[in-house]
Amino acid sequence: MTSTTSTESTTGRDRGGLVLVAMVVVVAMTFIDMTIVSIAAPDIQRGLGLSSTGLQWVVSGYLVSLAAFFALGGRLADVIGHRTMVVVGTLVFIGASVACGLTAEGTGADVWIVGFRIVQGAGAALLFPAALAVVLHAFPTEQRGSAVARFFAVTGGLTSIGPFVGAYLLEISWRWIFLVNVPVAIVGLVLTFVAGVDNQRRREPIDLVGAALIAVGAGAVVAGLQQSSTWGWSDLRTLACLVGGVVVLGIFLEVERSRPDPLIRVRFFENRTFAMQNLILFFASAAFIPLFFFASIYAQVSLGWTASNTGLYLLTFFAGFAPGAVIGGKWLDRGQARRAAVWGGVLGAAGFFAWAARLPGLTENTQWPWIVVAGLGVGLVIGSANTDAINQVPAENFGEATGVTQTVRNLGAAVGLAVVGTVFASRLRTRLEDSLAGFGIPKAQADSIAASLHGSGGGSASKSFLAKAGPKADQVLAAVRLDFADATQLVFQGLGIAMAVVAVLAVLGLTRGPHLPDPAPVGTVGASDA
Repeated sequence: MTSTTSTESTTGRDRGGLVLVAMVVVVAMTFIDMTIVSIAAPDIQRGLGLSSTGLQWVVSGYLVSLAAFFALGGRLADVIGHRTMVVVGTLVFIGASVACGLTAEGTGADVWIVGFRIVQGAGAALLFPAALAVVLHAFPTEQRGSAVARFFAVTGGLTSIGPFVGAYLLEISWRWIFLVNVPVAIVGLVLTFVAGVDNQRRREPIDLVGAALIAVGAGAVVAGLQQSSTWGWSDLRTLACLVGGVVVLGIFLEVERSRPDPLIRVRFFENRTFAMQNLILFFASAAFIPLFFFASIYAQVSLGWTASNTGLYLLTFFAGFAPGAVIGGKWLDRGQARRAAVWGGVLGAAGFFAWAARLPGLTENTQWPWIVVAGLGVGLVIGSANTDAINQVPAENFGEATGVTQTVRNLGAAVGLAVVGTVFASRLRTRLEDSLAGFGIPKAQADSIAASLHGSGGGSASKSFLAKAGPKADQVLAAVRLDFADATQLVFQGLGIAMAVVAVLAVLGLTRGPHLPDPAPVGTVGASDA
């Protein structure tokens, strides 16, 4: 009997490991796409003749679509089937990727590529909750924290691969940053069927009214936050998106309370742990995602590095993030979710503040130990908080709960980008006006340089201007690099504050010991469709 039990346990672990690998591969392309397109943005603009607005929406459209459809994706995964939605989401994503890569030059190029970037985001929103739910189902509760930690450790690291891979693909064509998703998706789908992923599902109606409300509300809020740096916070369009989105989300919550089969069971938030871990995820994401954008631009502008070297710079963060995620997962499995959040917040805050203090030195050797510490802190929080929240709901609602946590993470990232982006732009403009005035450069041109540095990723407009700066070009470039480092320093201090908030929330809002789910079941579980 002991031998049989041991064999079954080993077989279960092996199958779970294969399922984990399969799901990591299928979602890999969605994480890489978060950063790879930003690196390729100038090439896409030149190749298609896009307007500045069109280019902005090539990047923003994907993120807005993610926010709009995550909740629906999670619910569809539970109702239609986890394996089914993994396949459907993957096919939608690669179909849109091919369409983006084949965008024809000329009239209508911006509408085409922005439209399919939105479809691409919708595919990712359908795919990710289902994939994470598959991982959760493949492992028992006592192993789930470690399994999901490995999932987030690898997929999170892939975010930094974007600039690195993009730099090489751009030597062929910007179109390959989209077309490369096809072979990755094929491998992922093959592994999904080889792993024998179950099609867990429950037979219930889909709340289309709720889906429409949260799509409009969350999409509008993220769009307003994304465009705030371009439109301005006082612009009517920004205010309309933010205020209108919040109002619609309020209506969504009221509607969901009265529906027998809501898109999101609002009563999940009556569970203190579920609510608090989502709040922790919000602030951790407000630090995590903006990091990539600002660290990437700092490396290219202030340090003068290439996109491929910038990718290696970002990978330093994951030298801390990956082990942090694994440790946080093990602590969660031992009933120590509070410990992971507290230490994650403290180490993340310390790492970001110490990293920020060294940015103006323009010497990466003094930064890397603190980059690792910041990564360790964020890694401790992200996976453990996400898993602890989902553990609070019945297994048949894993997809739905994942849709909630990912919507919260997306909103946190959007808020973080908007807030620190505004602070960054204001500080950079002020510093450049002061320092460039000494070279006889008027305020209007200084503002133009600041705008190009903030918006283009590589500061192509400023480099063109500096090429004509004559004998003072080196001095002007040195001033720009220092001013940019100073503005980035303020941003990283803001990221440190966000992680400090995580620590405070964990101390005040989480209890010691295992966080057990409410015993009352939610709904009826349908049969597993193998």
